[in-house]
Amino acid sequence: MIKKSRDPKTGAAKLTFILPATQIVGTVSVVGTFNDWTPGAHVLRRRSNGTVSTSVLVEPGQPVQFRYLATGGVWFDDESADAVTREGSLVRL
Repeated sequence: MIKKSRDPKTGAAKLTFILPATQIVGTVSVVGTFNDWTPGAHVLRRRSNGTVSTSVLVEPGQPVQFRYLATGGVWFDDESADAVTREGSLVRL
């Protein structure tokens, strides 16, 4: 699941990437246009509600392309994104 909101301090668009913890084995990070596709820059952290998540701030109005990268080099997309392309998941703000 992807939650879209606004950062009240900066007005930037805030994306929160959320996955069920039961689907996660090892470490998962979200990589994309917002972090120059850098693995490990935004690691999903376990939450007390049974999920893993992380948030990023991005420029409003810009599309965001991303994928998840799991331990062992396993890439996967988020079906809850606005679209899934050959290049990965896409969120339009």
